[in-house]
Amino acid sequence: MQAITQNSFGGPDVLTLTEVPRPDPGPTEVLVRMRATSVNPVELFVRSGAFPMIGPPPFILGWDVSGVVEAVDPGVSRFAVGDEVYGMPYFPKAAGAYAEYVVAPSRQLAHKPAKLSHVEAAGLPLVGLTAWQALVDVAGVRAGQRVLIHGAGGGLGHVAVQVAKHLGAEVIGTASAGKHEFLRELGADQLIDYRETDFTEAVRDVDVVLEPIGGDYAVRSFSVLRPGGLLVTAVERTNTALPGLARQHGVRAAAVAVEPDHVGLEHLADLVDAGSLRVHVGATFPLAEAARAHEHVAAGGVQGKTVLTM
Repeated sequence: MQAITQNSFGGPDVLTLTEVPRPDPGPTEVLVRMRATSVNPVELFVRSGAFPMIGPPPFILGWDVSGVVEAVDPGVSRFAVGDEVYGMPYFPKAAGAYAEYVVAPSRQLAHKPAKLSHVEAAGLPLVGLTAWQALVDVAGVRAGQRVLIHGAGGGLGHVAVQVAKHLGAEVIGTASAGKHEFLRELGADQLIDYRETDFTEAVRDVDVVLEPIGGDYAVRSFSVLRPGGLLVTAVERTNTALPGLARQHGVRAAAVAVEPDHVGLEHLADLVDAGSLRVHVGATFPLAEAARAHEHVAAGGVQGKTVLTM
């Protein structure tokens, strides 16, 4: 099969289309013929060596899976050959999704939402599970609460806006002005152009902040939370100073480390098929142009997801 491999850490040019052996499913696993995967910012950090969480090269990047079951290990009962599936297997270990075939544990996949194409479905697993686990499992967002989502127009952000809205929250987002109309269509109630306005001066008494950006966003967000409010960060998991700083402000801080979860995937699929969640794909590239896709994501300002097609 063809796959995008890299033999060293570095820039996008280290990503190379190569011929590699097709994997075989082991116990509890299925073999998926890939139709599409997506490029997430974490993959740029892994590729460069800035965040070597799957060890040194050589390896195949990628976690988001959307495709068709090609074979199942005897004993697997969740899927049959020909089923359309999606998921985010193995994370944070290597899954090798930048490839024509992937093997995955059957309980880390779910049936693809019927209303999504494979291209759209490939953009959902990692960001969708992050949003679901942050807002539902960690924050327990309830109807009537006020939720601030940073980077609302990006891959994670635009899904999180819709999940928070589904939970009945009043949704506030930070995003560049060019994304505001798009986000209003998704249900955002208030939008702040971070290029023109300091969000700390524009919003107060927020119940939950979802922060997927890093830098000083987490600490600055403490000032907009109501007493006892909660910051959930998707990128500052190892920042051990955050909980203490949060207590000094009379608020709380937690981190979300996204995990494979077929139950969460099924909830997301239900939202999609009920018309409450859509995935915006801002750009697509063929698998062979993975380097160009990484350059596109690295340039910033991406609206929605960037997808590789097979």
